[in-house]
Amino acid sequence: MDTAAEGDRAVVATAHRVVVKVGSSSLTSAAGGIDPDRIGALVDALVAARLAGREVVLVSSGAIAAGLAPLGMRSRPHDLANQQAAASVGQSLLMEHYGRLFARAGLGVGQVLLTVDDVTRRGNYRNAFRTFGRLLELGVVPVVNENDTVATHEIRFGDNDRLAALVAHLVHADALVLLSDVDALWTAHPASPGAQRIEVVGGPVDLAGVDVTRRGSAVGTGGMQTKIEAAGIATSAGIPVVLTDAPHAAAALAGERVGTLFTPTGKRRPTRLLWLRHASDAKGRLVLDAGAVRAVVQRKASLLPAGITEVEGHFASGEPVDLVGPDGVVVARGLVAYDSDELPALLGRTTRDLVEELGASYERTVVHRDALVVLAD
Repeated sequence: MDTAAEGDRAVVATAHRVVVKVGSSSLTSAAGGIDPDRIGALVDALVAARLAGREVVLVSSGAIAAGLAPLGMRSRPHDLANQQAAASVGQSLLMEHYGRLFARAGLGVGQVLLTVDDVTRRGNYRNAFRTFGRLLELGVVPVVNENDTVATHEIRFGDNDRLAALVAHLVHADALVLLSDVDALWTAHPASPGAQRIEVVGGPVDLAGVDVTRRGSAVGTGGMQTKIEAAGIATSAGIPVVLTDAPHAAAALAGERVGTLFTPTGKRRPTRLLWLRHASDAKGRLVLDAGAVRAVVQRKASLLPAGITEVEGHFASGEPVDLVGPDGVVVARGLVAYDSDELPALLGRTTRDLVEELGASYERTVVHRDALVVLAD
């Protein structure tokens, strides 16, 4: 391992604020319920870090899995209603386990259930940020999960790996540890002859030939591909990531050479824009003329009504929309300042004309540059 990678291992070992994500398969038994030994070993590792003066945020799957047995379900349901019912029952059981285990060390836990809206809308994002900050100031261990009881297919993070990467950026974490049922990235299935562990990933070139066929257990949703994507989100924002299995949690937090280390590839960026890029689904599309595309992409300007030629979809003010060029290619995503039924009458018109005819309330951009992320250069 090169000197830079050794340095990133040291960053993980000394990280003051660390996010740890654990998957359902690392917490449950073969029958699908919470395994006391597995969850106990995980909490022991996190308690050791917390008592050493480090701040820990735990992103934990397992709510749906914990709710299966009490509801008489033999496997993870495929329909949304039964998933939400299992999550509703299982979340309280999961938190009961965490609360009791952390309490043995005199530590409290706080449940944080998130939806996409909580972190893409400006006011909601600020509330989430303040909540995390105050919990950590009070010495509480936040336990985070997607709010499966209310999330729909249209407003989901999709998996807790991506959620963990975004939470790591939201809370300004120094490191992210992804715990799986596989101890690292491998060049082939770990049981295959000649398979080699990949110790360090410094960028996409290091992922050539990586085995991503492992799709997770019967009680989980993620696979190796989702973990690679999550690591990419975090490292692009300057956060080193360690991917390993739950039994190596303590070793990973100590900076030992376990699992696979993903080294940072970028710098921190405005948090809400990272969420807008990776967590939101567009509710509609605004078609831009060539001049507006240049203004948005090259000059990083706000989008004005004069540059829009067409409105597609139904959306409300404050919701994310895709900005597309004349060729139909998506060039940016942003939070729109108008409802979809207001915009058609404004297209192609200057802000000055709109103010003169309709009043001062129309002296605003359609998508402000501070609420816009460019997706194509």
